[in-house]
Amino acid sequence: MTFVDDMQWRGLIQDSTDPDELRKHLDGASITFYVGFDPTAASLHVGNLMQVVTARRLQQAGHKPLLLVGGATGQIGDPSGRSSERTLNTQDVTAGWVQRIREQLTPFMSFDGDTAATMVNNLDWTGELSVIDFLRDVGKHFPVNKMIARDVVRNRLETGISFTEFSYQLLQANDFYELHRRHGCSLQFGGSDQWGNITAGVDFVRRRGAGPVQAFTTPLVLKADGTKFGKTAGGATWLDPAMTSPYAFYQFWINSDDRDVTQYLRFFSFKSREELEELEKATADRPQARQAQRELAYEMTALVHGTAEADQAVAASQALFGRGSLAELSASTLQAALSEAGMTTVSALPTAAALLQETGLAKSGGDARRTISEGGAYLNNERITDPEAVVDAAALLHGRYLVLRKGKRTFAGVELASSTAV
Repeated sequence: MTFVDDMQWRGLIQDSTDPDELRKHLDGASITFYVGFDPTAASLHVGNLMQVVTARRLQQAGHKPLLLVGGATGQIGDPSGRSSERTLNTQDVTAGWVQRIREQLTPFMSFDGDTAATMVNNLDWTGELSVIDFLRDVGKHFPVNKMIARDVVRNRLETGISFTEFSYQLLQANDFYELHRRHGCSLQFGGSDQWGNITAGVDFVRRRGAGPVQAFTTPLVLKADGTKFGKTAGGATWLDPAMTSPYAFYQFWINSDDRDVTQYLRFFSFKSREELEELEKATADRPQARQAQRELAYEMTALVHGTAEADQAVAASQALFGRGSLAELSASTLQAALSEAGMTTVSALPTAAALLQETGLAKSGGDARRTISEGGAYLNNERITDPEAVVDAAALLHGRYLVLRKGKRTFAGVELASSTAV
């Protein structure tokens, strides 16, 4: 199976400018390609991983990546998928986000050898353009009737679209031309929502007398219920560990719907086709074992945060339900896990029954005592036997935390506010 065959089997190619030429590009000699990331937040999120892992696949197949972080386009804002004008960030904020995203992208790529990746910033060539040069050299090649015909623009005409966002297509198209001129870039890819911008770039390169160049898009990832991939009740799932903890990141993947997980594995995993087909069969035969979810969650957490954090996330998932040692969890992993479950802060340690009630694991004092008497309450995975016994400070994990559990599956965290973590 060729590289393109594998990409198609995984469902990673939705649209392409010329399927035959794309196959020659990707299955042939090494070429230079680019993919862009606009700094619209302080971190990339899991939705960006489709482009990140696809770029990694192309590099592993022998092609040279240009990773564009848009210091110029990030100041303008792409109208795609938006119903109103975005709030523009200051140049300093955008520049700071550019640097953070460049640092986030670095671990995914190799910057050595014949296929070494290169970081590029479109502010380097866009920032030096005068308005006159931009209008003459770029704007002249874009018929307004074609720009208005784009779905994203046509939809916004009813609510209003500024010239700023309307011109975004020209800036991205000029990026392709400049990367072709400066680096010999002959391929661009991006998400399916970028198809109009991408094809405008292909056409612009041709109109400038360069090329030919090719392009393809990856599919939009939606969950089985129709909601947007990467969004949770708490918001986006970020790659920055300070914004989404590695434990919460692991839980995002482990909670994948059975209807979604096999497709996620094809999109995001670097396992072979044979390995993935075995996992798909295991999921179909024994979905309750959630083997596919566990393997996906571990692989993606290790890819983004490293194997040590992935191991800690697995250990936490087991220990919180009594299948491992809580004492072996780092303070940061334990705190993140308990915050996900729900953390109750206390100023002093009360009785076990009172803790069950305060954390919401019991509806009342009577309910708490009944749960304990029936043997269904646990403190740090040890069964509670005396509902009136005051919790000993020696039980605090890292001098600060307690794990309460009711039955096999329901747990909550307790933090002693007056204590200092070890």
